Amino acid sequence: MSELIDASPSGLWCERGSFHIDPSSPVPCAVITHAHGDHATPGHGEVHFLARGEGVLRQRIDLGETCTRFVPHAPGEVFELGSVRVSLHPAGHVLGSAQVRVEAPSGEVWVMSGDYKRAADPTCAAFEPVPCDVFVTESTFALPIYRFPAPDVVLGELIAWWRANAEAGRASLLYCYALGKAQRILAELSDRLPEATTVYAHGAHISLTERYAEAGVSMLPLAPVDPKAKTKKTEWAGRLVLAPPSVRRSPWVRRFGDHQTAFASGWMMVRGTRRGRGLNRGFALSDHADWAAILKTVEQTGARRVFCTHGHGRTLARFLREERGIDARPMETEFRGEAGSE
Repeated sequence: MSELIDASPSGLWCERGSFHIDPSSPVPCAVITHAHGDHATPGHGEVHFLARGEGVLRQRIDLGETCTRFVPHAPGEVFELGSVRVSLHPAGHVLGSAQVRVEAPSGEVWVMSGDYKRAADPTCAAFEPVPCDVFVTESTFALPIYRFPAPDVVLGELIAWWRANAEAGRASLLYCYALGKAQRILAELSDRLPEATTVYAHGAHISLTERYAEAGVSMLPLAPVDPKAKTKKTEWAGRLVLAPPSVRRSPWVRRFGDHQTAFASGWMMVRGTRRGRGLNRGFALSDHADWAAILKTVEQTGARRVFCTHGHGRTLARFLREERGIDARPMETEFRGEAGSE
């Protein structure tokens, strides 16, 4: 008998439910874990997702004429697809991110983690360990070198960097992903700075931040950087500007005059990565689980079998087999990671 969930050219496939999870190409029925582009693609006939992420999901995928059902679900709500029972549970990655629980008629339970993190995040529901027989875990940062500092420490360093630049008459240009990371930074700063503190941003960040605000997320006010405005370079001194990594070497950054650059990402744990990108600072604020959090999660699920997808899946699977005695193996998928979402 085939596995309840298998890898297929279009993504994870549940034959008994006739649906794909985060398919990379159009399929008749899709369960989508979150709105990042390597998980949410257009062209599906039927789409199931966690309700709180509806705003960002609608913005990120074009429903077009193919989608006949766009179905939001409450956390833990059970719905049937084919002969299996499915439910979605918070993953703590970004707004509306979900784990997918699938229960076969035999009672066997599989959980697909999607992308997840265990650190607190004011913009999304906290990760909930879901007991299962088989756990499919992401492995983006599944190496012992990735042990992220507490978010409070990282946010404190970020604020200190911004203030030091302001005292020196410089702008602070912070590169961060437009969906999830930018909104998390704005929400985290809102708990630490006066409410009237305005942050500026590239246009790519604005509309997605509006979707977060519509979902009730409290953040510092965000103002767009008008590409047509003739602003003196000195007027940017002391300001914090958020921008997507894609503009790092573009003419867009020249408007800010004297400035320092930083990047908020889990990859900033490795100094060589920061130096290789020519950044002044790196802040290891990740929206994924680190090594210790992945191991903790595997243990909490109680899974007797574990599949490890993308990232360092082979390394994680070998460690779980040799050091924890768990039946673990890599599962090859089409996931490649959306640049900057880490």
